[in-house]
Amino acid sequence: KLILLDSLLQENRTQTELGTIMPSNVTLPPKENALFKRILKCYEQKQYKNGLKFAKQILTNPKFSEHGETQAMKGLILNCLGRKEEAYDHVRRGLTNDLKSHVCWHVYGLLQRSDKKYAEAIKCYRNALKWDKDNIQILRDLSLLQIQMRDLEGYKETRHQLFQLRPTQRASWIGFAMSYHLMEDFEMALKILEEFRKTQKKPTYDYEYSELLLYQNMVIRESGDVDAALSHLELYEQAICDKITFKETKGRYLLQLGRLKEAESLYVELLKRNPENHEYYKQLEVAREANTSEEKLAIYVEYQEKFPRAQAPKRLPLNFLTGAELETRLSTYIRAALRKGVPPLFVDLRPLYLVPEKFQLIETLLTSFLDNQLKVSSFESSGSPQESPTSLLWTYYFLSQHYDYKSDYQGALDLVNTAIEHTPTLIELFTLKGKIYKHAGDPEEAVKWLDEAQSMDTADRYINCKAAKYMLRANKVAEAEAMCGKFTREGVPAMDNLNEMQCMWFQSECALAYQRLGQFGESLKKCSEIDRHFTEIIEDQFDFHTYCMRKMTLKAYVDLLRLENQLRSHKFYEKTAAVAIKTYIRLHDKPLQEADSNNDKNCDELDPSELKKRKNKAKKAKRKAEQEKAMAEQDKKRKELHNKNKKKNEEELDSPAKDELIPEKLERPEEPLEEAAKFLTPLLTLATNNINTHLLAFEIYLRKGKVLLMLRSIKQGLVVDPTNYQLQSCIGRFLHFVATSSTIPDELKKVLRSSLPPTLEGKTCSELNTDFLAKHKEELPAQVIGARVLAAVEPKRMEEAVKMATQLDPSLINRNLETCREVLELLNQGDFGVLGKNSAEKYKEACREIFPIAKCFKNSLVVVSEKEVTNNLSNQTSSQERDIES
Repeated sequence: KLILLDSLLQENRTQTELGTIMPSNVTLPPKENALFKRILKCYEQKQYKNGLKFAKQILTNPKFSEHGETQAMKGLILNCLGRKEEAYDHVRRGLTNDLKSHVCWHVYGLLQRSDKKYAEAIKCYRNALKWDKDNIQILRDLSLLQIQMRDLEGYKETRHQLFQLRPTQRASWIGFAMSYHLMEDFEMALKILEEFRKTQKKPTYDYEYSELLLYQNMVIRESGDVDAALSHLELYEQAICDKITFKETKGRYLLQLGRLKEAESLYVELLKRNPENHEYYKQLEVAREANTSEEKLAIYVEYQEKFPRAQAPKRLPLNFLTGAELETRLSTYIRAALRKGVPPLFVDLRPLYLVPEKFQLIETLLTSFLDNQLKVSSFESSGSPQESPTSLLWTYYFLSQHYDYKSDYQGALDLVNTAIEHTPTLIELFTLKGKIYKHAGDPEEAVKWLDEAQSMDTADRYINCKAAKYMLRANKVAEAEAMCGKFTREGVPAMDNLNEMQCMWFQSECALAYQRLGQFGESLKKCSEIDRHFTEIIEDQFDFHTYCMRKMTLKAYVDLLRLENQLRSHKFYEKTAAVAIKTYIRLHDKPLQEADSNNDKNCDELDPSELKKRKNKAKKAKRKAEQEKAMAEQDKKRKELHNKNKKKNEEELDSPAKDELIPEKLERPEEPLEEAAKFLTPLLTLATNNINTHLLAFEIYLRKGKVLLMLRSIKQGLVVDPTNYQLQSCIGRFLHFVATSSTIPDELKKVLRSSLPPTLEGKTCSELNTDFLAKHKEELPAQVIGARVLAAVEPKRMEEAVKMATQLDPSLINRNLETCREVLELLNQGDFGVLGKNSAEKYKEACREIFPIAKCFKNSLVVVSEKEVTNNLSNQTSSQERDIES
């Protein structure tokens, strides 16, 4: 929001009291000056119509019809009413009539700032300062924009000027010190902070003074002087209110300085406060120099005795123990959890699954527990002590998750079905059953069971969100929206409310669902909405620049600035950017107009049954589109009603109107690769440690023909993950492109040869691909990548490439559902030519034997018949229920 009243009142006071600014072209007499002050008052109280009325009274007077400052204020009020064109017109006219008025320049800057044109706003503020160089409010506003834009040098100068003008104000000292801290001039920052600290009163309990001391300590630590940081911390121990932060920070310093005995006593104290903190135990291990398993175990045994109800000292030893000791403690830990009924036990133990011996031990233990409970109702084969029936239930639950993890989906389903027969009211069982079907490749069946779980507890938001997510994974966007609509605001379409709440997990899943459905415009709309969320989060910093200075939350403020600098490295943005870039690449390779015309041309080549299927599909799609259009019109009416109510409540428009995201326009971009590059740029800056960034960059540069940028992507990818299979594909295509392209100048080829990584010097694409395939002959994903490169580079060897990609030998590593589904998609898409398309049906049949539950390998007739059977069963069940009720 624009907070302008103080600014304008300050300017008026400066005019009337100090007389330090240059006079306006027309000076208002007392009557009109009083009206001008009333305009400011109306602006403060959001009485915009009254403000316009008073401005009109001044401007209708022939003597003051061209009064610049009044015209500027009128423009500012019009801006708040959403009349932007008129607002800019009045402010510009005001500036024309009074170029020497800092008020006019300031208002023009505020107008630019409201439109997010920060660079232009900074120029306006600087112009305002030419006519009133010591105006406090303009300097404050300028400093806010400079820190927002991370113009640290300019921010330092502005804070210095503010410090000179208001040396008695706390914010002047803090802002001045922080400007040096952000510039990493720690020495100067510490001098300013220390001088400021000396001026502060030292009451017995003052949280703001405590925060100042912790911030000062943070600056000392970042300067690299850990010894001085520790001394400072100890000196002001009594004044620091946050005792936990004090002890944690002091403990880290002591460990860094090698003062282990002192550190040990400190972590012992911290563990008394919180015996569940894993980090404290790790630091205590370092403090006691516990390097062997026996030494570490002694620590945890001690704390098991001290805190018998604490879980951490029982769980953490399982990470490093082996042999008989591990078996004993793991068995005890699992039994206690099964007796108690701990649903997240599997999630708790899943990190142990990375060690094959521990994975096998867990399976052996749980299998023996299940057998013994079925035989003698006890974990022990002797039958003593007896266990309750719930222990058997949670054993089924854990083992089902275990079999799901090892991809034995049928075994997992058998166990969870047995558990449901045992206790048909436990929601977690239905959620797990849906999860197993999802992993097994049947998203629609997964949705069915999640929907069942949600119906058992309609007030549970977590289950509601899980069900919605599964629906999106099954490409059921409308159903997912309706599911989320149970918890969104009434009277507003759920999709709009979720966008307003910045619900990015939902929108990113929507983008993927639309991408799978081929609705690229809708997918890009969701990606753009998420991108706007990140922009809004960055702009929301404005609310904290002054607040944190005032409340002295300085450490948190610096952390916020650093977080905002890295904001677009967040996983939500990385995921969304990848979807957007791949969609734009698809639209570049196959623009929608061409795809549509190709479909029409290919109709003559299809056999009658396939043509009939396509026509029926088109009719269904048309009916669905009409239904969706009708629903959209209803939503639009509701939205219009909501907007009318909103406008009644809020007259002020805080931000500029955003361009409407129209799917039809988004899916037909003029320059798809340029649009993709917009999403790529933040990733290249902030997510360079992610291999996917460089793979996506290569795909864009390959289509642009930018060989040096392609090489840069490959070299950076080799630094991040040299063993990545997709990267090998990029390298092969790059070498082929350089060898076959006739547009690359000889000079550029010399540069490329001299810049190649040593492992690629003198290699051709075919040689590299052959070596890659020979090296990874037992890994199916690598064979698929190599086959794709072979098909693209040497079309004559297409039969060999298809055979390589479609091999399903049981000895192959990672012959999983995901890889096989990808191969089927590649065959159907034509990546392996006509031969690949002809092989698709045979490959599907072979995969059906391996993955019997996966829907993508089933025939459409089988899927339809299964649906009919399911519907008939559900109808029979409902009729039976009605009979029972009657």
